[in-house]
Amino acid sequence: MIIWINGAFGSGKTTLVAELHRRLPDALVLDPEHVGFLLREIVEVPGGDFQNIPLWRRQVASLAQGLAEEYGRPVLAPMTVVRRQYADEIFGALEKAGVPVRHFFLDVSAAVLEQRLHERVLMPDDPERDEAARRWGKARIAECVAAVGSLREDTVVLDGELPTAELAALVLERAGLA
Repeated sequence: MIIWINGAFGSGKTTLVAELHRRLPDALVLDPEHVGFLLREIVEVPGGDFQNIPLWRRQVASLAQGLAEEYGRPVLAPMTVVRRQYADEIFGALEKAGVPVRHFFLDVSAAVLEQRLHERVLMPDDPERDEAARRWGKARIAECVAAVGSLREDTVVLDGELPTAELAALVLERAGLA
């Protein structure tokens, strides 16, 4: 089973996956960004977003499928995917392969996202890259907030402003792992 935690940059995806992993220590954590970072070193990235690379979407689905099938453990994936077409490609490939996907979206207000991103430090040793990452996330707030209206029908939308422990309990319950 794939437990995909979606939401805007700053919505708490990585924090929630860390809590889920603490509660499910045998689960595997797949950060699809790493696939994008690898591809970015090899090929040109259309529009500066590696999600625009069709190979990224295929590789993420393939890797998630492989991990679930090979190791038979839940796979936790924190990743913002707000373009419906891209979500359909990734989740559709997994469904076609018979890999169950539980898709959760952390719904957080634009004001809270702005504040969280303002306070977030990802690369303390590289202030320029850190600021660039904050700008990237902030520039996508509107798109991510608006995505709630066009998510896949099987998406479970959660109040991303709830405490992480509560969110983890909800995810585990909805995924049948409580």
